[in-house]
Amino acid sequence: MTRTSRPITVTLGDLQGRVEERVKSGSYASASEVLRAAVRALDREEAALDAWLRQRVEEAFADPRPNIPARSVFERLRAQHAERMKTGGGDEEV
Repeated sequence: MTRTSRPITVTLGDLQGRVEERVKSGSYASASEVLRAAVRALDREEAALDAWLRQRVEEAFADPRPNIPARSVFERLRAQHAERMKTGGGDEEV
């Protein structure tokens, strides 16, 4: 069988142990299989996010409500922020 890809070296740092656990458990035959599965999972995640974003953009374009000028949006956000700071609500983490 001819190899269609070339070997690469990857430094996993803290993730190395997690890869080794998966191989040791028998879920995967090798670290290469784990990494191939990880890349496929990343591809699925990115595709799902892309589909979600495309749907949101399409929904926004299809929204019949009138556009709100950016200036108005930022004025409202500044006012809300100023009010939160006055009432002590600006200390929480976002």
